[in-house]
Amino acid sequence: MVSADPRRVSIAGAGPTGSLLALGLAQLGFQVILQDPLRVEDLISRSRAYALTHSSRRLLNELGLWDALGSDLIPFRSLDLQDRELKARVVFTPDDLAGGNRLVPAIGWILDHRPLMELLLDRLASHPSVQLQLGAAPAPHTPQGRFDLAIACDGPASPHRGFWKLPFWSWTYQQGCLTFKVRLRNPQAQTAYELFRCEGPFAVLPLGQNAFQIVWSAPLECCRERAALSPDHLLKELFGVLPEGLELEAFLDQPRAFPLQLSLAPRLARGGQLLVGESGHRCHPVGGQGLNVCWRDVAELLRLLKHPASSRLSGSAIGRRYARRRLPDLILVGLATDLLVRLFSNRNPLLLLLRRLGLFSMGRFGVLRQLSLAAMTDGPLAWCR
Repeated sequence: MVSADPRRVSIAGAGPTGSLLALGLAQLGFQVILQDPLRVEDLISRSRAYALTHSSRRLLNELGLWDALGSDLIPFRSLDLQDRELKARVVFTPDDLAGGNRLVPAIGWILDHRPLMELLLDRLASHPSVQLQLGAAPAPHTPQGRFDLAIACDGPASPHRGFWKLPFWSWTYQQGCLTFKVRLRNPQAQTAYELFRCEGPFAVLPLGQNAFQIVWSAPLECCRERAALSPDHLLKELFGVLPEGLELEAFLDQPRAFPLQLSLAPRLARGGQLLVGESGHRCHPVGGQGLNVCWRDVAELLRLLKHPASSRLSGSAIGRRYARRRLPDLILVGLATDLLVRLFSNRNPLLLLLRRLGLFSMGRFGVLRQLSLAAMTDGPLAWCR
């Protein structure tokens, strides 16, 4: 049984997921050790931006972080989805949100990595229940009984997952992803774009002050070749790919290419050892699901441990309940994103007809837009609520 008071938790991985979980557990009264081989500046300095949905907004608000992020949260109030092959489009607005999400007039928000990590690490450093061990690799062979829960948030190549002998299914896409930040001329205010192209999805996400994050999916070798291009040559590659009316003004950072995977740990826990975030799953970035799905792991585990009865549960029981609650959402998100990529990266005549019918119906019937946005915002299981 979990008997220590306060209970003790070890978390490996101090990225956005591990740090947010550590802060949430500390606020619940847990003693938390957060470990990462990277130093503070290395954890902060990553050039990346995240698309946040309302599920992430609610979690940040519950942990007292939403207002603190303030102007760093860039809202987008329209989502322009385009099928370049069919020259068809559907535009989502806050009117297409469901339930309580309609009370907040934004479809989602874009948040840069640096202010997020600066806030999280600052809050963690000042919290008396958190011990930060940064700059030294966490050991997966933590002595048995030292912690009530040991949690791996150490990414898709998690050494803890391997040491704990938790199975892991992984499929590497032929597509890769190229990401970089740009400044654009003539942008539509507070609009995010998702363009479906034969080589893969292409997203343009607003960062404020005419800055945007580009998320460009294509065959991995193409992504690597484009990442190595000079700015002038990359500009030529971008010409005709950007949404109509947008013009490139400047590159704001160095393009970075990485492979894409669909992966899942069918067992998210063994005893009191849990996988949270990308240590347990990964999906295609289409639809901006990545960090939101990871943070739904965090939200579910915090809900479970917040319940008074959780203090009487063993680490094994907590692990089983956490896995049982999260696996349906993870499986459905993985299948949905995979289906989207396969459907829209295909010129099969029957699939083209299916896409045309689907986009026409979605553009005409608000209930279909509402269902689609609910799945993107709160996960496919939102349909059942």
